[in-house]
Amino acid sequence: MTKSQGDVVRAALAVLNEQGAAAVSMRAVADQLGVRMNTVVWHVKSRARLGDLMADAIIGGVALDDLPAGWRERAAEIIRRYRSALLAHRDGASVVAGTFAAEPATLDVAEALVGALLDGGLPEREAAWTCWSLVYFTLGLTQEEQSAPSRFTRDLTVGDRPALLRALPHLASEAFSERFEHGLARLLTSP
Repeated sequence: MTKSQGDVVRAALAVLNEQGAAAVSMRAVADQLGVRMNTVVWHVKSRARLGDLMADAIIGGVALDDLPAGWRERAAEIIRRYRSALLAHRDGASVVAGTFAAEPATLDVAEALVGALLDGGLPEREAAWTCWSLVYFTLGLTQEEQSAPSRFTRDLTVGDRPALLRALPHLASEAFSERFEHGLARLLTSP
C-alpha cells in the first residue's frame, strides 16, 4: 500500500501519543507504518522536517471558526484553543516548542492572532511581539503541565528566601488552567 506524507505524520503522532516525544524517530514511525525507514525518509527527508510537520499537525487542531468579534476576546480564544490543541497530544507543547514550523496551519493561527491584535489597535511591532509573548507563555506553561509538574512542586524547599516563602503556596500551585487564564489576561491588558 502506498504511503503519503500525511500517513507518515499521522503515524508519528500515534507514536508520540503512545510513547512520548523521546520515542519518536524515523525508525519508530516506519515500524508504526509497517514500512522500511527509507519510505519515511522519502516523505519527510529528516527528523527536523518530521518535527515541523508534526508541530503543524498539532496546531492544525486549532479551530478558527466561530471566534468572538471583539479583538481581545478573539485573541484570548485563539490562545485557549492553541493550548487545547497542545494538550490534545502527549508532549504536544514540547514538540511544537522544538520547531519553527512555517507551515499552513501554524501560519493560519498566527494570521488570526496577529489580525486580532492589529484589530485592537496595536502597532505592527507590538502585535507581533504580543503574539510571540502569548505563544511562548502558552508553550512554557503547557510544557510544565505535561511534564509531571509534581516533581518540581513536591517538597519544594526554598531556604531562607522570604519572598519565595511568602509566595510558595502560589508558586507551587498546579492550578494550570487558573495560571493560564491569569497570564493570558495580563498579556492582553491594553498598553
